[in-house]
Amino acid sequence: MGFFSWIIFGALAGWAAGLIVGAGRRRHQGCVLNVLVGVVGATLGGFVYRLATGERKTFEFDFPSFGVAVLGAVLLLGLLRLLERRQ
Repeated sequence: MGFFSWIIFGALAGWAAGLIVGAGRRRHQGCVLNVLVGVVGATLGGFVYRLATGERKTFEFDFPSFGVAVLGAVLLLGLLRLLERRQ
């Protein structure tokens, strides 16, 4: 995927993860934060996928890749929320 594809993919994954994690207390994230959460979450999701299956995940514009990216972004937002509560 190209640079702009990563931005679009990350924005969608970050937005979807924000909807899933933020269901209890709706906190709007900006577009830039959605992209960052989505791209970092996709990387985290790919790492977890590789640990779980032993296969390398290549990200393309398809539903399995989107699912892995959203799952990684949800994990990332969950970890950030846990760290936020500790402080």
